[in-house]
Amino acid sequence: MPNILVTRSSMPGMQEYMDEIEELWESHWLTNMGTKHLKFQEDLKKYLMVDQVELMTNGHMALELTLQALNLQGEVITTPFTFASTTHAIVRNGLTPVFCDIDPVTYTMDPNKLEDLITDRTSAIMPVHVYGNLCDVDEIERIARKYELRVIYDAAHAFGETYRGKGVGSFGNASCFSFHATKVFNSIEGGAVCFHDESLGKALYELKNFGIHGPEEVCAVGANAKMNEFCAAMGICNLRHVEDEISRRQAVVQRYRMHLEGIEGLQLNQAQPEVKSNYAYFPVIFEERIFGASRSEVFERLEKNGIGARKYFYPLTNTFSCFHQRYDVNETPVALHVSKRVLTLPLYADLCLQDVDRICEIIKDCKR
Repeated sequence: MPNILVTRSSMPGMQEYMDEIEELWESHWLTNMGTKHLKFQEDLKKYLMVDQVELMTNGHMALELTLQALNLQGEVITTPFTFASTTHAIVRNGLTPVFCDIDPVTYTMDPNKLEDLITDRTSAIMPVHVYGNLCDVDEIERIARKYELRVIYDAAHAFGETYRGKGVGSFGNASCFSFHATKVFNSIEGGAVCFHDESLGKALYELKNFGIHGPEEVCAVGANAKMNEFCAAMGICNLRHVEDEISRRQAVVQRYRMHLEGIEGLQLNQAQPEVKSNYAYFPVIFEERIFGASRSEVFERLEKNGIGARKYFYPLTNTFSCFHQRYDVNETPVALHVSKRVLTLPLYADLCLQDVDRICEIIKDCKR
């Protein structure tokens, strides 16, 4: 295992968490929307500045059940430059993913290529906020309204961000978050759906609880996606410290930029105007022809020095063997180009700045 991991989970002090879960030993109420679940839900609504929140056992179930709750059919336009969960949630709902290419700067869905993919079978758009970079929500909303399409954002990388002072979870028909241990904010495992429409909330609640509508009525074929009380308690604790966590991540990002900006052959992530960033990831694009070393060579050099990095996202989801070459990767050439060259460097609140210095020196030593 590397000495420096690509990410590291943020945790509250042990005593703080123990104090938070103490009452669970008194109540013995460990799941099924108990007091911690309800408090966490309300805390998130305030922090994320959203109308409604439904907690889930993980981010994938947030995506999958949101698609089901919206009762979609046909095709959903998305991007292949994402984690497997995004595409799998679409396919597992019996829907067909249609892949839109990405913008070469933000790595998010390119809205200029979106309209050409819309057909009479299109029912929704599922854009993905990537590395903390927000999609062009204004243009996506305009297109969605024009064609009367639903928009479900995969916001796993965008927790705590705002655009023009508005919480990122308030865009689209729904925004789905992951609170996995590797994220900027975690509840050990967990996820949430943010939305406006109360009827969507009722459908989500039923679907995450086996479709149960009342003590003696089951009105839908549902799943079990309820967040337990221990995860909710961790979320409550971590939410108290998330702004400090983001501030410390910012310091790490600034240190990386101090070393790596201006080096020919490296493309660094750009700050977005009017976006309050969460500094979720630090991706670097390595252009071998200019830099003199490939992404894989840099990855291996870091690994030999006990430093973990990640080829994230590689491979593209439209190349997965489980889809049996059903999709043509050449239809998303920008995503393909980036996926073969991107490396996300270690980034977490506790990362020592001297370790960042060492990581950057190893990278610079690879340049030929």
